[in-house]
Amino acid sequence: MTCTLGDLAARYGCDLLGDPNIEISHISTLESGQTGSLTFFSNRSYLKKLRGTKASAVIISPDDIEHCSVGAIITDDPYLLYSKIVELLHPVSVTNPGISKSAVIEKNSYISDSCYIGPLTSVSDGVKIHENVYIGPGCVIHGDIEIARDSRLHANITIINSVKIGKRTQIHPGVVIGADGFGNVKTINGWKKINQIGGVIIGDDVEIGSNTTIDRGSIENTVIENDVRLDNLIQIGHNTVIGEHTAIASSAAIAGSVNIGKNCMIAGQVGIVGHIEVCDDVRINGAAVVTKDIKKPGIYSGSIPFEDDKKWKKLVAKFKRSLTN
Repeated sequence: MTCTLGDLAARYGCDLLGDPNIEISHISTLESGQTGSLTFFSNRSYLKKLRGTKASAVIISPDDIEHCSVGAIITDDPYLLYSKIVELLHPVSVTNPGISKSAVIEKNSYISDSCYIGPLTSVSDGVKIHENVYIGPGCVIHGDIEIARDSRLHANITIINSVKIGKRTQIHPGVVIGADGFGNVKTINGWKKINQIGGVIIGDDVEIGSNTTIDRGSIENTVIENDVRLDNLIQIGHNTVIGEHTAIASSAAIAGSVNIGKNCMIAGQVGIVGHIEVCDDVRINGAAVVTKDIKKPGIYSGSIPFEDDKKWKKLVAKFKRSLTN
C-alpha cells in the first residue's frame, strides 16, 4: 500500500512538515531509511541517527522537530502513531476460511464456517471455535475449550482441559495453556500429585508471547483479564489472576495464587512468590524478587546477587536498616 504524507497526516489529524505529496510505501528504522520509507523518533538517544536518516519522512514530536531535516508528521506520541501507521501500511495477511485436509477434527466440536484451521491441527470433541478465528498449523486444542471471535492462534500451540479465550486475542507459537499446575504434597514415601480441577479464563484483546505457559487452576480458575500483554517465556502458576492492562516482560516467573492488579508493568526476569497480592499501578524493575504483598502503587526494585543464604539474609537486613537511618 502507498499513501502520500499529506494523506497520512490528515487521516490521523496531525500537523505536517514538508511536501504533502511525498509517497510513503513502508516503515523503516532511522538508520535503514530510504526513499519511500517512513520512520519514527521517540528516544533522544537516537538523535544522531535522526539527523542522518535518509527516510522520506519521520513521525516526531513537536519538541524534537528542530532536529529533523526531512518531511515529518508531528504528533505528541510518535510511538503510538507509528503503531497505527504500521498496521495500515503492513496489514496482517488475510487467510481464506477453511479446514486443512490434514487437520483432525472430531465430530462433536463446533467450528464456525468463517474460521481457518491449519495443517496437522487437532481439535477434540467439546471445542467451540467462533467466527473469524485463525488457528495455525500443528496446534492441539483438546477439552472444554471455547475460543471467541477474531482471535488468532499461531503455530504449535497447546490448549487443553478447560480454557475460555476472549475476543481478538493473539497467541504466539509454542504457548501452552491449561496444563496442570505444580500441585504436590510431600509424604513419607515421596511426592503425591494433587489433581488439578480448575481451568483458565483469558479475556478480550490479550496477547501471549511465544513459549509462555499458563497453568490451569487447582480448584478455581487462573484468570488473565482484558488487554493484558505477556511477553515470551513467562510462567503463570495456577490460580493466579492478572488484572486488566498489565504488561509482563520476558522470563518472568509468577507462582501460584498470586493476584496482580490493573495497569501494572513487570520487567524481565522478575520472580513473584506464591499467595501474595500486587495492587494496581505498580511497576517492578528487572530481576526483582517479590516475596510479600505490594499494597501501594509505585516503582519497586530489588536484585541482590546470590550468596550463601545466611550471608545473603544479613546483607538484606543491613540494607533494610540503612533505609531507616
